[in-house]
Formats: sequence, structure tokens, C-alpha cells
Amino acid sequence: MHPADPQEILIRYSIVVPLHNECENVPDLYSRLKTVMEALGEPFELVLVDDGSSDQTFGLLEEIASIDSRVTVVKLRRNFGQTSALAAGFDHSRGEFVIAMDGDLQHDPADIPIFIEKIDEGYDIVSGWRKVRIDNYWIRRFPSRIANWLMARLSGVDIHDFGTTFKAYRREILQQIPLYGELHRFIPALASWHGARICEVPIRNVMRERGVSHYGISRTFRVFFDLLTIRFLLKYRSRPLHFFGTWGMVSMIIGLGTGTFLIIEKLIHKHAQIMVSHGPLIIFAAVAIQAGLMMLGIGLLGEMQVRHYHEPAQRAPYSVDKVLRAESEESAIQE
Repeated sequence: MHPADPQEILIRYSIVVPLHNECENVPDLYSRLKTVMEALGEPFELVLVDDGSSDQTFGLLEEIASIDSRVTVVKLRRNFGQTSALAAGFDHSRGEFVIAMDGDLQHDPADIPIFIEKIDEGYDIVSGWRKVRIDNYWIRRFPSRIANWLMARLSGVDIHDFGTTFKAYRREILQQIPLYGELHRFIPALASWHGARICEVPIRNVMRERGVSHYGISRTFRVFFDLLTIRFLLKYRSRPLHFFGTWGMVSMIIGLGTGTFLIIEKLIHKHAQIMVSHGPLIIFAAVAIQAGLMMLGIGLLGEMQVRHYHEPAQRAPYSVDKVLRAESEESAIQE
């Protein structure tokens, strides 16, 4: 997320919503968001991201942006996925506080004031908790329960629902966290590394009224791999050699120990055919030593990369087609 010009942060709240083939929900979503935010009486903006929709989603968003100067529409060139769409929304938002939610109306805009209340209490991240879930138990709720339990244990962040997009953030926290893969659900875990204050609030979980869900059981596997990434980042982010070096040394010790045993065996039994009687063991020792050296090398390369961590070449995980804002701001910016 790119740092915003301090003069631009005149907007208090940015509502970021990624959308993919949600044309049936866009009018109702906009109407309900506008009603809730206007009732708060604070400056706000709606940042609506079209994540490569193939239906009329962008056409509707374009119409809304043309009549409401508080709406920013970001159109991505193709479907990059939810995390990248959120990253695009965060990068183009200008509010002091950012609230992210899904565009299928399973997140009720009427819950937004609950998040704002907690943010005003001083929390850096407020995460939604679908305390009472109504979706399919075996396909959605059971895998989600296991994943959330694992995430809480591995990350050390004690929240119940990592999976929901419905969260509120302080801008400065988002600016420190790069997003790619499926990492949007792990923002609280990554933010905890920076010392962020995190809490969660119960939210309503309503059934999708229109459109087709884009979630499937296959996402569980992607989340699992990202979970391993998060665990590694949280524990060895600034010292990768401690991880790779440890396993490398273990592998080398095993290999050298095995090799030493074989040498002693040969010295004691000079006429023994070591290659015949212990061929597989010789190969094992050689592979173990080589693997250990490779792990040490990877760890050293990781340490070198850490030196450049604070000056990364921030490459965005998405490609923007166009951005629509009011004429007074920057209308129809072609990127």
C-alpha cells in the first residue's frame, strides 16, 4: 500500500469493496452503504473494485461514479483474485480508516458502525466474527473452524474468524503490510508482528440473495499453504538462517555421522565390501550432507535478502485498467 499525501487524508472513512460478477447486487449495495455512511455524518468515500467482471458490474459502477463524487471505481484488467482486488482498493483509498467488506451483501452494511466504535476506542484492526453461521456445515463451516483454530495457534492472534473480509483498519497499519496470494485473511497475524492492537466484533451472517458464490472447497488448500507462509514470516522473517540453518546442520550431522560410521566399519573390517553391504547407506549419507549444505546456502541467501527488506521494490499484485473519480478530483484516469 503506497503512502498517501497527508494533504489528501481529508476523508475519515474509506469503504473498500472488491466485486466480481456482482451486477445483481451493485445497486442495493451502493444504496445501503450510502445510507449507513451518510447517517454517520463524517466524510467518507466508497472504493469499488471491479476484479475483471464479465457481466455488467463495471457498467453499473461507472454510472454510480458519474453521479456520486464520493465513489471511486477501480477496474482491473482481469480477475486477479480477492487479495489483489483488496490491495488495489487499499492503494486507491484516501481515508484515515479503511473498512473492507464483500460485495455479495452477505456482509451487512448496517454493521459498519460497530467497527467504527471499536476503531474509535483505539484499536488498530477490528475483525468481524461470524459467530452464528448459516452456510453449509461440511463444505464451509467445518473446514473454516479447523483453519481458524490452526491460524490462531500458529499466529498467536486470538480471534475466531480469520476468513471474513469484513474488517476495519487504521491506514498506517495497512501501509506496512504487502498483500498477495490469499494473504488478506492473514492481515491481523501480519499486523501483530508490528504490535497492532486487534479485537473482533460479532457480525451478522446472512444468506446470499442474488448471484453465485465464488467460494469453493479448493480454496481451503490455498489457505493452508498461505498459513505455512505466515508461520514462517512471523517466526523467521528477519532471521531465515535460523530456520534453514537449523535443519541444514541437522541434515549434515546425520550425513557426517553416517559417513563416519561407514569409515570406521571399513577400518575395522578391511576386507569388507562396503559398497556392496552398505550401498544405500553411503548414498543416504552423501545426500544428507549435500542437502544440509543446500539448506545453509538458502539460509544465507535469505539473510542477504533481509538486508533489503526495508527498501523493497513494491510491485503491485494487480494491473489497473482505469480509475474513475469525480471531475473535481481526477476523472477517468487512464493507467
